[in-house]
Amino acid sequence: MTEAYPLQWPHGRPRASNPERSRFGSRSVDAATKELFSEIRRLGAGTPVLSTNIKLRLDGLPYSNQSPPADKGVAVYFTHKKQSMCFACDRWDRVQDNIYAIAMTIGALRGIERWGSGSMVEQAFTGFVALPAPKSPYEILGVQRGASADEIDTAYRQKAKSAHPDKGGAPGAMEELNRARATLKATAA
Repeated sequence: MTEAYPLQWPHGRPRASNPERSRFGSRSVDAATKELFSEIRRLGAGTPVLSTNIKLRLDGLPYSNQSPPADKGVAVYFTHKKQSMCFACDRWDRVQDNIYAIAMTIGALRGIERWGSGSMVEQAFTGFVALPAPKSPYEILGVQRGASADEIDTAYRQKAKSAHPDKGGAPGAMEELNRARATLKATAA
């Protein structure tokens, strides 16, 4: 299951090394999110999940007025014609600009469809087919949301016993555990 928070970046998608200052002007996270969800609806897609490192409001959407996270990346997962899709962007130096960039990209693809070269849209969408969503850090460590730092560390040590390469763990298993632990400890109260 894809998590809205923290960011669930799609497997295999490269990350930008130096985010650029955007040219999109000023808009809030909320305004960019509304535009994105409108474009997804216009596309005829459903079940969108916007995944960022911005903490969520009670309605599950990101807060607009909080300190920007260190990782400005954004991924949106949705279903289009019974196919799971994922658009991800971390090119820009503000979360809201990455959200807006995805909205504009979807709008441009809708334009291609309206202008009569619809087969190009299907070809373009093939590149956005979502691989299975990455496991959430909670799932990786086997802890509940709101777990304390001690609970996170205990779960980490338990899982590391079998994930470590010296104990026959699969390649990358320790890296996955280390990332999950670091992510959850950064958000643990």
